[in-house]
Amino acid sequence: MYQAPRGTIDILPEEQAYWRYIEDKAAAISQRYGYRRIDTPVFEDTGLFIRGVGEATDIVQKEMYTFEDRGGNKLTLRPEGTAPVCRAYLEHGMQNLSQPVKLFYICSLYRYERPQAGRYREFRQFGCEAIGEIDPALDAEVIDMAWQFFVLLGMDQLHLKINSIGCKNCRPAYLDRLKGYYAQCQPQLCPDCRNRLGRNPLRLLDCKNTSCQQIAASAPKSYEHLCPECAAHFERLQKDISLLGLPFEIDSCLVRGLDYYTRTVFEIQPEAEGSQSALGGGGRYDDLIEELGGKPTPGIGFASGIERIITNLEKQNIPIPPLPAPVVYIASIGEAAREVATKLAGDLRRQGINLIQAQGVKSLKAQLRQANSLGASQTVILGEEEIKTRSVQLRDMSTSKQQTVDWDRLVDILK
Repeated sequence: MYQAPRGTIDILPEEQAYWRYIEDKAAAISQRYGYRRIDTPVFEDTGLFIRGVGEATDIVQKEMYTFEDRGGNKLTLRPEGTAPVCRAYLEHGMQNLSQPVKLFYICSLYRYERPQAGRYREFRQFGCEAIGEIDPALDAEVIDMAWQFFVLLGMDQLHLKINSIGCKNCRPAYLDRLKGYYAQCQPQLCPDCRNRLGRNPLRLLDCKNTSCQQIAASAPKSYEHLCPECAAHFERLQKDISLLGLPFEIDSCLVRGLDYYTRTVFEIQPEAEGSQSALGGGGRYDDLIEELGGKPTPGIGFASGIERIITNLEKQNIPIPPLPAPVVYIASIGEAAREVATKLAGDLRRQGINLIQAQGVKSLKAQLRQANSLGASQTVILGEEEIKTRSVQLRDMSTSKQQTVDWDRLVDILK
């Protein structure tokens, strides 16, 4: 038998309540902060991600799903959401709009990773981007939006980490110091970090290997090697976060995994034991628009994986409202009653009433059992006697009480 490809999942009907709950809260928090929805194609020109995400990143080196179409174009399934939004910002002239332009998305992303709990090869993400403003107050607002999103979901065990990784003016000198430090520790590094030392030294700080983490703890700190502009930006950010009442910790090992980040980077983590390490995170990408061919344009955003959110909602036993059940189930006895039931079902649906009509040949007892299992609150019962009297038996499924209702009154009673 065929099975879902490794690293992908089917979202079954009984699991949909979590997804609808999270998507509704994502849309609500986006509206609260002034973000509008954007949807970009599921695949893009491969060059967008090589230039935008960074050729030396793990995503580009090992994780992208890239193919050549029949026209010879090299395309890649979207591995992250920011570069496509920035491409759309440029392509559609959004730089001519009032800045910052605030956009959010809920989409599927694709990375060839080793599947594990909360990490898949196809995964869904809620993200937002604010493009066109350098003010650190915007950084604080984006962080606050991410925090309030998780609060809106019902989470209260949250931990915020921030860092500044500088800009293209001050980062090169810091990277030289970082490489010098790690060169002395090279024999103790894991194979991946030995490779990163030459091509992507910032990611050395992000390694999850225990021995590498011990080395990173004593490494030079990026926020201690900032240029005056970046230092002032980071100081103002901390004040603004404090004004918003958010507790935070400066984490010198927080760098995020994409080359386009500049200055502010942040993550929001759950404190529950055994949870995945980050619910969501993001940062500034002030050089990305220029890298993609536009004028120098600052930007900041964050993203959160929906599968990981669900894992943490379950761990924290946060109740999720169920999806609406059908209000009405229509049961019928006999062929004549079935025809009347079919017409009645059409009429009721056109009046905006959610219902399920019994199908196939079932006894009344079996139909009532099905109505109960589907969660219907009322069952309309039609038989030969009801056809003669132009009425129905209306059964309250919670009390099992029935009443006779004329056809002309049925819609008003059900509404």
